Amino acid sequence: MSEEKKLNQKLQRLQSLLKDVTNLNNASALLGWDQQTYMPPGGAAARAEQLATLEKLAHQLFTTDEIGQLLADLADAGFEYDSDEAALVRVARREYDLARKLPPALVEEMSRTFSLAQQIWQKARAEKDFSQFQDILAKIVDLNIQAAEAYGYDDNIYDALLNQFEPGMKTAEVDAVFNQLKAELVPLVQAISAKKETVDDSPLRQNFDEQAQWDFGLIPLRAIGFDFERGRQDKSAHPFTTSFSVNDVRVTTRVYKDQFATAIFGTLHEGGHALYEQGSAAELDGTMLAGGTSLGVHESQSRLWENVVGRSRAFWQFYYPRLQEFFPAQLGQVSLDDFYRAINRVEPSFIRVEADEVTYNLHIFLRFELEQELLTGRLAVADLPAAWNAKMQSYLGVTPPDDSQGVLQDIHWSGGMMGYFPTYTLGNVMSLQFYNRALADIPDLPEQFARGEFGALLGWFREHIHRHGRKYTATELIRRTTGDDGIKAGPYLAYIRQKYSDIYGLGE
Repeated sequence: MSEEKKLNQKLQRLQSLLKDVTNLNNASALLGWDQQTYMPPGGAAARAEQLATLEKLAHQLFTTDEIGQLLADLADAGFEYDSDEAALVRVARREYDLARKLPPALVEEMSRTFSLAQQIWQKARAEKDFSQFQDILAKIVDLNIQAAEAYGYDDNIYDALLNQFEPGMKTAEVDAVFNQLKAELVPLVQAISAKKETVDDSPLRQNFDEQAQWDFGLIPLRAIGFDFERGRQDKSAHPFTTSFSVNDVRVTTRVYKDQFATAIFGTLHEGGHALYEQGSAAELDGTMLAGGTSLGVHESQSRLWENVVGRSRAFWQFYYPRLQEFFPAQLGQVSLDDFYRAINRVEPSFIRVEADEVTYNLHIFLRFELEQELLTGRLAVADLPAAWNAKMQSYLGVTPPDDSQGVLQDIHWSGGMMGYFPTYTLGNVMSLQFYNRALADIPDLPEQFARGEFGALLGWFREHIHRHGRKYTATELIRRTTGDDGIKAGPYLAYIRQKYSDIYGLGE
């Protein structure tokens, strides 16, 4: 048998084994989606066991010596770097090396704990009582520490967890980007606060029928390119996106009758994630190459559609008359200009997902700092609510009135996701690097938005980002797409500075 034929057989065997692993992971994702949408509360304990079993099986199947040997044999096969074959070996090798470091018992315990914790968190949040969540959060922190020690790191334990969500990124690099942002955003918030009376957001805090909000949100979701033949939207306690295939991508949102912005911008945000998931090349479906290459790149897509597009004047030039048709009593007498300013009002607030563009990153900074303190033992879980409130006061000048609007607001820690939060701000930064490149290639994008046309922008992202799935790292995608040699905060800061100076008349 020729060497080429042997390599081809090994590649087919690897692809077959990895497809089984991917199918098990997708089955877990489907159970996770159901857990957060339709599962009755009484199903929590059984669901935790089901997920633990599936994730144990996936881990066992993935970490076999056979897969390790196949990856070793194929590493020197001479595949072209840009080929799907070379990318599959690269990505699977990275994932395999990490998975082998985790003891199977730890994988099973993490899955079981994180599943149970989500139900405990939901109840604690509803009852505004951190004490109900405290013990299991302490266990979650400990499990993350165990995982980080198993993965290994040079000098910062946070690096090991950050690497799960933003491969190759170091905490020191995040610090450098965040410090550049802080230097400009903190004084900008202060300057805007001095002129906060110039923008009124009361039109958004009227009584908006919840079903009408839901119905309206589906219109732009479909228009930006979400394919309802390959996806659906449901409601959940915390908005999220998940996928089980390129052809089955689920988004959720939440609707409040007296907070109009929550549903529409939640829908656009999750829609951005979903466009990325639906946009992987068809031939990558069912392989480890489908989906987003990092959480930062994923958040660049969601934050771009939510904010750069969704909070733009051009977007609402088209959609505001339609929105007024849905809510004539509430918005019939509110001008487009007043509505545009209202949805872009800057005001320190308690809830991250409802924060404006300028203060949003401050919410991320405090979570990033608190996670590091928890993981290094500098902060005890019991002291977390007080530390949270102190940092909220320091960064934003507000103190949450209760735990549900403070330390309990996010789902991430209940799902074991420590090291995730920085990717939101990294995504904000990347979104402007990508958007500026798209705008250079398609200069009339804002005019297209004003006509309700988003196909050119989506097509640009399909070509440059989405179709590649996980073939390239975030750094490689940025370099290939923009020419930049990594994450650069400059374009994002310039966008924020110009947009909000115009809205608030800064410098006048």
